[in-house]
Amino acid sequence: MEFIKVANLSDLPSGERILVEYDDDDVGIFNLEGNLYAISDICTHDDGPLLDGKLDGDCIVCPRHGARFNLRTGEQTMPAFLPVPRYQVKVEGNDILIAPLSER
Repeated sequence: MEFIKVANLSDLPSGERILVEYDDDDVGIFNLEGNLYAISDICTHDDGPLLDGKLDGDCIVCPRHGARFNLRTGEQTMPAFLPVPRYQVKVEGNDILIAPLSER
């Protein structure tokens, strides 16, 4: 898959998150202390929007049923049974680009 530009670095200060789109999929990009992570915005438990959840360290907590997803690895806790799809993130100048990981 190819990388596409989805945002500017100035759109995503440290500690913030934004919702972008890649090939009709909603993707959340998170800035954790200068490190950028991108995951699907869809909870693998009940298809709820993850970006509405709270950040707890390097995890996002689904606001519907409390499943936790690690932003670095995609790994999940119950009640979700599947990890969340992750995206590669690349920064070129001020541009943020993403592409799905091959495991997706």
